[in-house]
Amino acid sequence: MTADEEAVRAVAALARRTADALTAAGARDEALAEYVPARRVLLIDRPSQMRPLGRVWRLGVVLLTPDGSLLATGATTRAVEPGHPGHVALSVEDRREHRAAAYRGPFTRGETVNYDARPIPLTVEALAASAGPLLLRDGRVLVKWSASLGDEAAAPFDPYLSERAELLLHPPQGA
Repeated sequence: MTADEEAVRAVAALARRTADALTAAGARDEALAEYVPARRVLLIDRPSQMRPLGRVWRLGVVLLTPDGSLLATGATTRAVEPGHPGHVALSVEDRREHRAAAYRGPFTRGETVNYDARPIPLTVEALAASAGPLLLRDGRVLVKWSASLGDEAAAPFDPYLSERAELLLHPPQGA
């Protein structure tokens, strides 16, 4: 087994152990959803919606599923009353539409909803070719915690994941 294969296998095992620990502790999780744009079905207008996909723990630039799979964090919104259109910037109206879709969904009012998350395949080939957030370089899995930073700013993934999970397992007082 090569160093790259061993590093990827170790990360997969760490992700599973972390998911098990977060599950056992009842750590706060968040909704994972798929955004479905507004559409017309048989001459009936259907509003946009957030289709539930499950629960995840947000650990910075990655989301962790209960089965130990990792996803690249996409966008987030809250299931809150979206308010009225303000005819302002397109990006503001886009965020309002995502809030409205989450509000119409089967989510608890005020809940954080993650969407547009991309699966991170835990394979040597995928991580070696990746531009982030997880990278495989010289037998080490690294995390790039900001898309604007180059590979040289990437940090080892193991301590990153452990530190983020620790914050969920033992949140600072008042958080």
